[in-house]
Amino acid sequence: MPSIKDLTLTYDVINEEGTFSEGDTLTGRVTVELSKETQVESLFVKAKGDANVHWSEKRGDHTHSYNSHTRFFKLKQFLIPENSKDTVLPQGIHVYKFSFNIPQGSMPSSFRGSYGKIVYKLEAKMSRSWRMDRNEDKEIKFVSKSIPNLSQLMSRQVGSTDKEMGFFSKGQVHMDVIVDRRAYAPGETVACVAKVNNSSSKDMTPKFSVKQKVVYRAQGHTKYGETVICKMVGDCIIPKTEKTIKCAIKIPAGVTQTIQNCDIISVEYQLKVYLDISFASDPEVKFPLVIIPPDLSSAPQPGGAVGPYPPGAVGGPSNSDFPPPAVSFGPHAVPSGPSAYGYPAAPGYPSQPPTQPANPPLYAGPPAMYSAQPPFMGGGYNNPLPQQASPYGSPFSSSSSSPVHHPPPNAPAFHPPPTAPPMFDPSPTAPTYNLPPAAEMMNTNFLSQPGEEPPSYMSLFPPPATEKSPTGPDAIHCVVPRDSYL
Repeated sequence: MPSIKDLTLTYDVINEEGTFSEGDTLTGRVTVELSKETQVESLFVKAKGDANVHWSEKRGDHTHSYNSHTRFFKLKQFLIPENSKDTVLPQGIHVYKFSFNIPQGSMPSSFRGSYGKIVYKLEAKMSRSWRMDRNEDKEIKFVSKSIPNLSQLMSRQVGSTDKEMGFFSKGQVHMDVIVDRRAYAPGETVACVAKVNNSSSKDMTPKFSVKQKVVYRAQGHTKYGETVICKMVGDCIIPKTEKTIKCAIKIPAGVTQTIQNCDIISVEYQLKVYLDISFASDPEVKFPLVIIPPDLSSAPQPGGAVGPYPPGAVGGPSNSDFPPPAVSFGPHAVPSGPSAYGYPAAPGYPSQPPTQPANPPLYAGPPAMYSAQPPFMGGGYNNPLPQQASPYGSPFSSSSSSPVHHPPPNAPAFHPPPTAPPMFDPSPTAPTYNLPPAAEMMNTNFLSQPGEEPPSYMSLFPPPATEKSPTGPDAIHCVVPRDSYL
């Protein structure tokens, strides 16, 4: 009788769809049921995401195979450390908890195709001496939320085409097409309006289809796959008539999300509107579509506002005093107004600028001397959880009716990096500068005193006490006349 009676792996869901995205926390349990006392070398859980491509081509007598692999992340957590001696587990049920943080970054959604797949999964493995390993894995559904320029994908699309009829008919055909937006979630409806001016002598039938295009890449070679996921046919348009066709195509609920962030697998969607004309090439207009997660799609269904802007608006709101420009369709203009295609007309935008928040965001200061931790990059063993010895030792004995719960290993203490020293020392404080004392002001006005003679020059500016007036033949005497004071 085997000692490991059962090994199960379960995880906790975080939403109604049971999906995970970048940055989510993935928690779960590994349950081991033992029929007798067992020595275990290690027990660990891995979380990883991988993309694989494979196909073969036969050319002549040789068959060529092409393979490619990309790893987005791989995390590993030991529940029973492998660097310790064999751990003895008693008979009974043992429950081990684990927790992973899915890395941030742009990673593609889960996908399975004819020549490749993108898979995210959990794997538990128990190792024993001289025994085969016991494995258990479980796939998780990953939905990517890294969609650039999501607001721009909510604006409507416009296209047109012309065709001159050939040998079997005469005249020409013109078609204008409007699609309410570009991004849709599975289960939503694509609202499309086509106006056809059939000036020829042929009958024609308008048709609408949504196609999925998958590209696989490996070793410099490419493999393509196309699938029509939905299709609709309109009423026949007879010659010399003009007709407006409204079409609502529902995206299937289980369709795969658009994948443009994987180097070996890409998934794209395209809406094709064309006129089926017998014995002639079909005029067509193609529009790209982007399938996004349901929680990112806030746009209403046909008849309401498109995305975050009013119905019929082109682009985002404007502060201009001029009304929004009308959409031109060339020589055959599409009628405007509330009843043109069943959609209300676009109202004018208010001329007042938007109100600024009361507390504007603060700008960050100068960058620190030490660079930040580099962002996550897909592939390899990125950000593995550090391992340490089990703090609880061997588990206690238990019976099958009372399982032993083993908490997850404690996360290591986080030590922040040292604070960067200042880039330069501030200059010392400049000394205080004291101004010299001001000279005393002479407030006496000698010239304004009547009847008094002005003081002599010598009384105002007496010579120093140590100096004597020069004498001798070389002495120069200066006589100042009295009138010089007046």
